[in-house]
Amino acid sequence: MDTRVAVLSIIVENQDSIGQVNALLHEQNRYIIGRMGIPYREKDIFIISIALDAPQPVIAQLSGQIGQLDGIATKTAYSNVITKSDGTVEH
Repeated sequence: MDTRVAVLSIIVENQDSIGQVNALLHEQNRYIIGRMGIPYREKDIFIISIALDAPQPVIAQLSGQIGQLDGIATKTAYSNVITKSDGTVEH
């Protein structure tokens, strides 16, 4: 299946949902290129960025599942870099 490079941005306003976020990310860890988490203590929120190389449906499903959690907001930015099933890369 073709994969796409994307960045999933997550804002955590409800710290009780962190465990669920981490569980969902763990389920898709084979697609995660890297992760950066920033605690913004002054605002009592967490900012998380996840770089992915995954099939488009996997990215969309993960973003949707995380975004449905209480006190969580997500946005996804997709690159035009697509890796075809045969290993070729399109830009």
